[in-house]
Amino acid sequence: MKTYKIAAIPGDGIGTEVIDAGVEALQALANRDGSFSFEFDHFDWGGDYYKKHGRMMPEDGLEQIRNHDAILFGSAGHPDIPDHVTLWGLRLAICQPFDQYANVRPTRVLPGITSPLRKVIGPELNWVIVRENSEGEYAGVGGRVHQGLPEEAATDLSLMTRAGVTRIMRFAFKLAQSRPRKLLTVVTKSNAQRYAMVMWDEIAAEVAKEFPDVTSDKMLVDAMTMRMTLKPETLDTIVATNLHADILSDLAASLAGSLGIAPTANINPERKFPSMFEPIHGSAFDIMGKGIANPVGTFWSAVMMLDHLGEHAAAENLMKAIERVTANTDLHTPDLGGQANTRIVTDAVLTAIRSENA
Repeated sequence: MKTYKIAAIPGDGIGTEVIDAGVEALQALANRDGSFSFEFDHFDWGGDYYKKHGRMMPEDGLEQIRNHDAILFGSAGHPDIPDHVTLWGLRLAICQPFDQYANVRPTRVLPGITSPLRKVIGPELNWVIVRENSEGEYAGVGGRVHQGLPEEAATDLSLMTRAGVTRIMRFAFKLAQSRPRKLLTVVTKSNAQRYAMVMWDEIAAEVAKEFPDVTSDKMLVDAMTMRMTLKPETLDTIVATNLHADILSDLAASLAGSLGIAPTANINPERKFPSMFEPIHGSAFDIMGKGIANPVGTFWSAVMMLDHLGEHAAAENLMKAIERVTANTDLHTPDLGGQANTRIVTDAVLTAIRSENA
């Protein structure tokens, strides 16, 4: 029997609640399937760890998780700690050294969930957003001078390289090629950002020649927001820079009904390092401890993890369980307009895994 070693890092806020739910679902899937199992190692890294040790994770943290098959991550963000400390000290401290340069965010309207877009009942909105996850704003280039003085100045440099852009474009085209519509939209802002974004466009055009069966088009990021809301059916696979895709994917999740259902995968396509899977809703300290966090984003992230591990049947089983549960509006959490809690939704998914999907 294959045993997958998973690093579970709840992080901050509701991370503990949703990651615990995800672990339960994965264990139920393994028990039902019988051909594989999971071994979970739990790590208490995050804001509370920072308060005790002055850092978000131990100095040898990467070595502790380097040989795991995958990472299941909750969130990074604490109201008592500056956001740049929590992000760069934990999530990016894992993503960057492990070269998880492809951030993949699927979005679609799940059964039982109502999109805020009129005339959208489901199939019109079915996208995958590919976000460049290692360069741009995540390059970390910049600085501050004369801090606290009237003449203080600060810079953040969005750095892109030909190698980095080429590999994310090739990843996005391959993903688009694997989907039925074979359609890719390249998001840009090359009308105003005349160096890096022009290079982005040029490399997209070069890589497109390698994929003659993929239809590609280009959209300025501001116009893209209008296209997503007014013509969602014209989109399928989307590739964008770090900042642009970060913003657009939150819009996409909202258009699909809730940020609470949205998954993401931080992928190292070459598999030299473990990839990391997480819901995109953040730490949500305003609802921490209330038991009402929506675990669907974590469940869907687990679907992506299972697919990455090659357990496609289990991934399909979990996705069907998610859809059975969301189809029942009595099982919607408050972010979806319902009154169900984390425990109720989790139990319903476990029941669907064990029985209804048999």
